[in-house]
Amino acid sequence: MAELAAKAARRCGLPEADAVTIRRAGLLHDIGRVGVSAGIWGKPGPLSEREWERVRMHPYYTERVLARPGVLARLGALAALHHERLDGSGYYRGLPASMLLPAARILAAADVYHAMTEPRPHRPPLMPEIAAEQLQREVRAGRLDGEAVSNVLAAAGHIVRTPRRELVAGLSERQVEVLRLIAGGYSMKQIAGLLTISEKTVDNHIQHIYNKIGVSTRAGATLFAMEQDLLTGMK
Repeated sequence: MAELAAKAARRCGLPEADAVTIRRAGLLHDIGRVGVSAGIWGKPGPLSEREWERVRMHPYYTERVLARPGVLARLGALAALHHERLDGSGYYRGLPASMLLPAARILAAADVYHAMTEPRPHRPPLMPEIAAEQLQREVRAGRLDGEAVSNVLAAAGHIVRTPRRELVAGLSERQVEVLRLIAGGYSMKQIAGLLTISEKTVDNHIQHIYNKIGVSTRAGATLFAMEQDLLTGMK
């Protein structure tokens, strides 16, 4: 899963440092499973409501296990998002699309594909083609990100048409992420936490963004983002 997510991140055009972070988060994403009884994971039949609630807590346990030291806390925060969905139906936090940046979206898509193509106590592994169809259904239902799914499937060896994204005003993918968050009303500290970068790096991105799009205020940047339809998918 970790390698698949990292390959998809590179295909998405994310910086190499982000791909490395995603791979590391992928390696750690299910460490919280140790907080759930092995009897639940190995159960061959349907889970009870109480058992399902236990399962839904394993991303929380992942985050808690990795909460210290700080370098692992950032990885834990990302790893804990692998079951979140764009429509807010995921777990354990039920975050909306606006709180799920590309790294989290890629991790979620890679986790779904990997889980479907592996055997489970209650079912055999799905054929890759069937798993790919299931992921596309999740995209149409508004739960998984279309670009993330396309790149995960391509990384897994499927033939996928991925339209090339045109850069807006020369902004990099990371700068577009920062601009979207600025327009969404996030503070510099919140942006740094979501992107797992320093506040100084966020500030540098903001200054470069302002220079490229010809504005000097957050209001101007927000208006530009709206005019360029960069806020689609944010809630």
